[in-house]
Amino acid sequence: MPGQAQGPQSCNPPRLLGIRDLEACLALDRTALNGLWTREQWMRELSDDRRIVLGIDDTKQQLIALAAGWLVADELQITAVAVAPHQRRLGLGAQITNALIQRGGMAGALEASLDVASNNQAALALYASLGFVTTGSRQKYYRDGSDALLQWLKIEIGRVIRTEQTENPNTFRH
Repeated sequence: MPGQAQGPQSCNPPRLLGIRDLEACLALDRTALNGLWTREQWMRELSDDRRIVLGIDDTKQQLIALAAGWLVADELQITAVAVAPHQRRLGLGAQITNALIQRGGMAGALEASLDVASNNQAALALYASLGFVTTGSRQKYYRDGSDALLQWLKIEIGRVIRTEQTENPNTFRH
């Protein structure tokens, strides 16, 4: 149907992002995360070898989803997950987050952690579907005064995450 968001089947597979993707990351950050990071922060994220930033492009090569994380010892600290507003609820958040977790695991991470706003129901549902559990909280952590819930996951390489929205659960099997 014209005007309807396209699903994951009309997207390219996740790819590693680099400094050449700076403008696309900034644009997606503005629309999906309300400008979470500055240009300088994105430059560091995209150029530091200890950080992993993956993205999904649509068929027109527009960045529509990304996930970023830092490798600290044997832990993947997930720092950002973003999906373009017109592409939400299609499984892209699960796909890109799972790809980041698998990439982190292949790089030696044994667990993944992140924090999420306690009032972000969509993100909480996404992370729960991937197997994350809440291990703590930080009171009034975010700009809007909401609490941060600390989430944790044991990484299992090759584990296939299935959610009701994922189209191809074998995409990330290694």
